[in-house]
Amino acid sequence: MTPNPRRHSCPRCHGRDLDGDAYAHLLGLYLGDGHLVRCRKQVFQLSLFCGDTWPGLIDEAAAAMARVMPTSSVSRRQRIGCTEVKSYAKHWPCLFPQHGPGAKHRRAIRLADWQQEIVSAHPGRFVRGLMHSDGYRGINHIRRVLPSGERRYAYPRYLFKNESADILALCGEALDLLDVAWRYNKRNEISVARGEAVERLDEFVGPKY
Repeated sequence: MTPNPRRHSCPRCHGRDLDGDAYAHLLGLYLGDGHLVRCRKQVFQLSLFCGDTWPGLIDEAAAAMARVMPTSSVSRRQRIGCTEVKSYAKHWPCLFPQHGPGAKHRRAIRLADWQQEIVSAHPGRFVRGLMHSDGYRGINHIRRVLPSGERRYAYPRYLFKNESADILALCGEALDLLDVAWRYNKRNEISVARGEAVERLDEFVGPKY
C-alpha cells in the first residue's frame, strides 16, 4: 500500500523539513491579518485576506502557504474588495501555536523557541509579511509655515499598525536584527522614516504590488 503523505505532513509532529524562509514570511502575514478556524473532522482553515489592489501580495501569500504545507492545496475566494487565500490542514495549529479564541490583541502573543529561531534566521521575510499585511510603504507629505514662507517636502516611510503590543514588539525586534532604525509613531504604530533605514528596509520589503 502506498503511504499517504498527508499523514506525515507536519514538521512539528512528524519531523518533515520546514521551509524557514517561507514560514517566516507566512508567520508575518498570519500575525498581521491571518485567521485560523476549526472546521469539521479536526481540520483547520488558515485564511489570509489580501486587498485586490495588490495582486502580487495575493500570489506571494498563496506561494508561502504552499511551500509551508505542500501536501495541502491552496485556494482563493473573492470577497468584497479583497481575496481570501486559504488552505485546509489538520496541523496548521502546530505551526501557529498563537492560535486561540478572540482577537490577537486581546491575548498574549509569544513566539515558541523554534519559531524565534526561524525569525532570527529570516528577519527580513518576517518583516515583509508583517508590513505587507498590516503596514505599508508610502510618502509622507509635510507642510510647514516658516517666517520666510511656506515650505513643503516629502519623504518615504514605512508604517506598521497593529493593536497587539506583543506583535508590535516582535516587529521591532526583527527590525533590530536588520539594523533598521524605528520608533513608535503612535501607541499602536511603528514608523521607519530615516532615509538610510528606509533604504535598508527596501532591500527586504518594498511597496506592496
